[in-house]
Amino acid sequence: MNSEFMDALTSIEKDKGIDKEVILEAIEQALITGYKRNFNSAQNVRVDIDRDNGSIRVFARKEVVEEVFDSRLEISLEAAKAINPQYEVDDVVEIEVTPRDFGRIAAQTAKQVVTQRVREAERGIIYSDFIDREEDIITGIVQRQDHRFIYVDLGRVEALMPLSEQMPNETYRHNDRIKAFITKVEKTTKGPQIMISRTHPGLLKRLFELEVPEIYDGTVEIKSVSREAGDRSKIAVHAEDTEVDPVGSCVGPKGQRVQTIVNELKGEKIDIVRWSEDPKVYVANALSPSKVLQVTVSEEEKMTQVVVPDYQLSLAIGKRGQNARLAAKLTGWKIDIKSQTDAEEAGIYDPNAPLEQDEEWSDSTEADIQYNEEKDFDQ
Repeated sequence: MNSEFMDALTSIEKDKGIDKEVILEAIEQALITGYKRNFNSAQNVRVDIDRDNGSIRVFARKEVVEEVFDSRLEISLEAAKAINPQYEVDDVVEIEVTPRDFGRIAAQTAKQVVTQRVREAERGIIYSDFIDREEDIITGIVQRQDHRFIYVDLGRVEALMPLSEQMPNETYRHNDRIKAFITKVEKTTKGPQIMISRTHPGLLKRLFELEVPEIYDGTVEIKSVSREAGDRSKIAVHAEDTEVDPVGSCVGPKGQRVQTIVNELKGEKIDIVRWSEDPKVYVANALSPSKVLQVTVSEEEKMTQVVVPDYQLSLAIGKRGQNARLAAKLTGWKIDIKSQTDAEEAGIYDPNAPLEQDEEWSDSTEADIQYNEEKDFDQ
C-alpha cells in the first residue's frame, strides 16, 4: 500500500461516511490473521500501518524470560538486553519481522476489508433510512414474483411483499408502480430486509394523510381503521374544532379526495364515519350506511345491542356479516343487531328514546346493499 491508497480511503470516508481509522484498524487485524496463516515465524504479532504514507510493518511481540521454551512467543533476557539494556524479565519486546513479499498479501487483504466495510456501511445506511420509515407508505416498482413473494424495487433496496399481504383483487405485473405500507425492517446477514403490504389498515390511513391536508396538519384525526382489503373498509375521523367537518374533509369536493384513494385501492369501498366518545353514537355511526333506531350498551361485557328498521336489517349486517364485522373492529365493541319487529317482541325497543345518528359518507351503491337476507347473511 502507498499514499495513493490512503488518499482513496479518505475519498471513501467522504463519499460513504465510513471512518478511515475504522477501516485501517480492520485492515491491521486482518493482516495479523494473514501473517499467521502464511508465515509461522511468530504467533503474537502487531501490524502497524503508517497513516501518512501507507507503509506496513509487522512486529513480533515476545515476552522476556530467563529460559526460552517457545521462540515464537518468548525471548531470553540476554537477547533482550542486547536490543535494549533496559529490558527486564516479563517485559514485552517488539521485533520487526515484516516479510519481504508481505506487500502482495497486504494488498489482497486490504481490498477484501475495504470492500466488506463499504458493503456493510451501505447496508447500515439503507437500514437506518428505512427503519425510520417503518409503518410509512412507499412507492416502488414490481420486479418479479415467485410462489412466496412479490419483489418490489425501492431504489437502493428490494422489498418483499408476501402473498398474504397482496390484495385479492389485484394482479401485479413487471414494472407496475405500486404504493405499499412498510410493515417491518430487519437486519439480516444479506443486508436489510424490508417487508411491505397492500392489505394493512395502515396503508389506508397513510393514503388519507397524503390526500387530505386536514389530516396531515392534525386538524382532523383518524381515530380508527378497519379493513377487509380489496372489498370494503371503514375509517373513523374526528375534529376538535367544531367548525371543521371531518367527514366532509376526507370526502373532498365532489368526492375527489376519497375517490383518489378508492382508485389506488382498485375499487375498494370506503365508509367514512364520525367518531364519538359516546359508544351509542359511535356504534350507530359505524354501522353506516344503515339507519340505527336504538343502541343499548353493556359496559361490563363491552357489548352493544342495536335495533334497526326491519327493511334495513340486511344492510346493517352486510353481506356475509361484513358491515357488522367491520363496525365491531372499528369501534372495539361487540355488536348484536336486531330488527325493530324482533326487538319490540322481545320488549327491548323503546320508541320514545330516539338515537341521534350523525350523517356519514359511504360509497356503497344501491346494488351493493340489496341482498337476500336468508342467503347472504350470517347473523
